[in-house]
Amino acid sequence: MNEPVTSQSYTAQLRRLAELTARVREQREEAQDWYDQQCAAADRAVAESADEVNRAEQELIAAREAQERVDAEVAVLWQELNTRLGGGGRRAGAPPAPAPEATGDPTALLDGVRDLLRRTRQPGELPGNVNPLLAMCGVAGAVLAYALGAVARALGARGDGDLAVGLPVLALVVTLLGPVLGLIPARLIADRRHAVLSPRPVLIVVIAGLTTTLLLLTLPLP
Repeated sequence: MNEPVTSQSYTAQLRRLAELTARVREQREEAQDWYDQQCAAADRAVAESADEVNRAEQELIAAREAQERVDAEVAVLWQELNTRLGGGGRRAGAPPAPAPEATGDPTALLDGVRDLLRRTRQPGELPGNVNPLLAMCGVAGAVLAYALGAVARALGARGDGDLAVGLPVLALVVTLLGPVLGLIPARLIADRRHAVLSPRPVLIVVIAGLTTTLLLLTLPLP
């Protein structure tokens, strides 16, 4: 048979039960506080992450817009460079691709290129070391014109009627154009050097061509 529980033992058990209940309640409150703190921390982390993602998206959009502006500016400057070089853009080719290791703001580089193109916009004078080449242009033009005139004279001599009269006149006109015919290659030389065909190179070509034409005209005809 069970022994009867004394009032002191019963009171002690009630006291222990109350202590255990209070301890469980404290631990439950601590666990709830910890859970609330973890949830709040997670909410803050999610909010901060969302802000960082938003900032990253804005920075990405701004970077893409800046890249588009830089690419457009590069295309304009490259086209201007091709125009300076001539050849319809075939000399310089396509714009170079961005270097993977490049860093920094490209605005300073673009400003430097723009300033360089602005300073070189006005063509300069042909240097003196091309004078022999210009003289050769005049000589070549005169020789070519004289050769064409000789062919026309020969055809006129073999023909009759209007050809016999007109071809010698045409031969004379072509021959007289010899001194200025050399200005065509001279202009190509000036364009390649991004220079103007000023009076000095024009005079060199014309004088060389005129001298050559006079010498050829003084030769005895075959």
